[in-house]
Amino acid sequence: MKLLEGKVALITGGARGIGKAIALKFASEGADIAYTDLADNDTTKATTKAIADLGVKVKMYVSNASNFDETHKVVEDIHKDFGRIDILVNNAGITRDGLMLRMSEQQWDIVIDVNLKSAFNFIHAVSPIMMRQRSGSIINMSSVVGVGGNAGQTNYAASKAGLIALAKSVGKELGSRGVRANCIAPGFIITDMTGVLPEDVRQQWEKQIPLRRGGTPEDVANVATFLASDLSSYVSGQVINCCGGMTM
Repeated sequence: MKLLEGKVALITGGARGIGKAIALKFASEGADIAYTDLADNDTTKATTKAIADLGVKVKMYVSNASNFDETHKVVEDIHKDFGRIDILVNNAGITRDGLMLRMSEQQWDIVIDVNLKSAFNFIHAVSPIMMRQRSGSIINMSSVVGVGGNAGQTNYAASKAGLIALAKSVGKELGSRGVRANCIAPGFIITDMTGVLPEDVRQQWEKQIPLRRGGTPEDVANVATFLASDLSSYVSGQVINCCGGMTM
């Protein structure tokens, strides 16, 4: 039997990058997939087809994850369409980098809204469903930057650190109802976001990594699959660094 057979996963920002890799991995393990993105376009259509080709039910939902009311409506629609929600992956995220003294209020607010408030919105919406089911796995996509900080990313680091505290607190609140909450803290992962970095910068990053390579979205997806499955049924409130040993 596949690891996620019979489960329904909701993944925010699931059209590309790490979110897409998680959706495909979950689908390959038997989960039906609901995922969100800001717009329905050629990218989402290609992602939906790739997931459907794995033989599971899949539907994409247009959603601004940072909007509280819109999030509750989307979760309500997903619950109606799929009948249950077993896994929530809060993956939606952006960067607006800049040194603290030069950072605008807008740069701060949009990163906190998209990265952190969106996770609150979705957890708030799915919690009653998971509590009634007396089971559920919530996975927040944090970052090694949320664990150790990073110059030039105070907004991003604060949002990712907030996701860790959010997961730990939710795990304590909902644990008695069988709902678990954990975080993954990826390190240097090769995605479209990091792919634009100059080669010398990328090489410098890799020198800091004991495994001497950048990670792949599939590396992160493998960790997410463990946390989503019953293999981690006694794991809650934890942060798993997926970083090739960067944070040792």
